[in-house]
Amino acid sequence: MNRTCLKIASGRSPLAGLGSLHLKALSLAVCAVLAMLGFSINANAAMPAAPITNGTTLTLENCIGIALQRNPAELAAGSIAQAAKSRVGEAQSAYYPQLNWQTDYSRQSYSVPVGSAGRIGGAFEDISTGPALTQNIYDFGRTSSQVNIAKYNLESSRQDFETQTNSIILNVKTSYYGVLQAQKAAAAAEEVVKQNQLHLTQAQGFFKAGTKPKIDVTNAQVNLSNAQLSLIQAQNAVMIAWQNLDNAMGVPAAPQYSIVDNLVFKPYAITFDNALATAYKNRPDLKSVHAKTMSTEQALRFARAGYDPYISGSAGYTWSGDLFPMEHGWNVGASLTVPIFSGFLTKKQVHEAQANLDAAKANEENLRQIIYLQARQAYLNLKQAESSVPTAKEGLEQAKENLALANGRYAAGVGSQVDVTDALTSYSTAQTAYINALYNHMTAEANLENAMGVR
Repeated sequence: MNRTCLKIASGRSPLAGLGSLHLKALSLAVCAVLAMLGFSINANAAMPAAPITNGTTLTLENCIGIALQRNPAELAAGSIAQAAKSRVGEAQSAYYPQLNWQTDYSRQSYSVPVGSAGRIGGAFEDISTGPALTQNIYDFGRTSSQVNIAKYNLESSRQDFETQTNSIILNVKTSYYGVLQAQKAAAAAEEVVKQNQLHLTQAQGFFKAGTKPKIDVTNAQVNLSNAQLSLIQAQNAVMIAWQNLDNAMGVPAAPQYSIVDNLVFKPYAITFDNALATAYKNRPDLKSVHAKTMSTEQALRFARAGYDPYISGSAGYTWSGDLFPMEHGWNVGASLTVPIFSGFLTKKQVHEAQANLDAAKANEENLRQIIYLQARQAYLNLKQAESSVPTAKEGLEQAKENLALANGRYAAGVGSQVDVTDALTSYSTAQTAYINALYNHMTAEANLENAMGVR
């Protein structure tokens, strides 16, 4: 069973209803967003230069590159970070002058008594219009704190994006290895079917020659049926594994493709101390939480600035009157605002900001402890997997030799069917154990790299 994933920029899509121009535009938009945010993708995870077509063979790096372009979760995380970048500009706007055009119209009626004749009345009308300029001169750190808050929140969003990327890469790796594991398991099941078919043929021949009883034939038929059932289940597992890989790449309806078999054993040379140090240095979720802590520190600074005065300037030019040409004039001024009493609002805001900062610091420390646990568990699992592969391989070789001996004895007419069945069962179990050991080692390596924040 083969599947295929596609490169957006190639203009080929497995998804009905999306034209090539739309896909190209989407690809360019995603790349533009990542560039604006300052993100970079590992060159090893880049898409192949040539368009991916039906029957293409993909490497693990190819699949990761496709996932980083197509996975919706990746696109969503990039958009969230872009929104955070816009909020930095929103906060910085307070540094600049604010220019508005103001127009006022007023009408006031009046009535005055006039002797015994009664009262006479009328109305005064006034129109004023002109530009008004205001400028924040000094606010004792209010604006700078808000800008810093936005910048730290942007950094947190960027690191959240990196965390999402690492999660997608881990999912692709485990799905990729899952396909290889399922394929090897299916091949092993197919070999067991062939072995049972051969054994059935031998049993039938011996029964016809009168050297073996009918029960040998019946048992061989039962064993063959069980092996065929196991093969059906293994082939279904392959189909499910392909679908998991397709979804991990964000291409759930991919055409057929094949992947390179890299399910091989190679020890991963690293000490736990180095792994932990790398995790503390590289983990984007830890960087995100630290950025949030810095943001809450700036929020505390902003709250404390509520006790301080602030100075602002203003200027304007006005035309006013009830007849044209209207009178005109200009004004320039500055104001000093000193907070005296706000109903304890500032005090409570400072207390809230301090509590938020304490919580952020505690969350950061909690995450460091979680990272230690994750790195430790991933490291121990990797070492266990590294020890299991040679043992499983040795067991497979022994089981294979034992099966050859049992088959030879039965073919010579001196062995029993029970010996062959037991040897075949042991061989099948050893094959499964070795395949699982290879898969566990590769996934353990991927989990350790994810725990360290490396790709």
